[in-house]
Amino acid sequence: MKFRDRFQAGRELAAYLTQYAHDDVIVLALPRGGVPVAYEVARELQCPLDVFMVRKLGLPGHEELAMGAIATGGVQVLNQRVVRQSGISTEAIRRVGEEELRELERREELYREGRAMLDLHGRTVILVDDGMVTGSTMRAAVLALRHLEAAKVVAAVPVAAPQALARMQPHVGEVVTVVVPEEFTAVGEFYQDFEQTSDEEVCGLLHRGEVFCHG
Repeated sequence: MKFRDRFQAGRELAAYLTQYAHDDVIVLALPRGGVPVAYEVARELQCPLDVFMVRKLGLPGHEELAMGAIATGGVQVLNQRVVRQSGISTEAIRRVGEEELRELERREELYREGRAMLDLHGRTVILVDDGMVTGSTMRAAVLALRHLEAAKVVAAVPVAAPQALARMQPHVGEVVTVVVPEEFTAVGEFYQDFEQTSDEEVCGLLHRGEVFCHG
């Protein structure tokens, strides 16, 4: 199965999340590719939409492969299997982490435009990305969200690897996905249009998504 684009994937995903349409729910997107998906989920469920900043730590020379991730609040998660197999040094990991932290902070300032993050205390959070290969990015976000006292976190992606689902399930209240292929190496394999989402598109969708927020 291939999704036409991230918007169509979001509509497909929303059909699996209808039980949350009337709950006290916030949809959080992982930028940038998760934002169009989350926009459609929030639109279908009529839930508030916001972003949660997470940056993948790509293996130097093989950046598509995640060796871990960082998230708002200084949380860092490493995929120890990738780290061991690559033989990457602690210093190299530190350099990648510092570079990605600078980009995370830049995007947070750009996307929020001075707006505070929505209050998550006691609410259900649907955490959305455009796909999940290793789960490192999503797990970093979940760890950071624990400090914000969300009542429940639902990890929701259009496509996910079985091993990523298995690693994610102990950390969240529920994992929801549309497609679970036996194996794949890149999320883009499951999209006809997988063009990079721009900062301008992210800001535009967040502004449009403000109409879903009921307070």
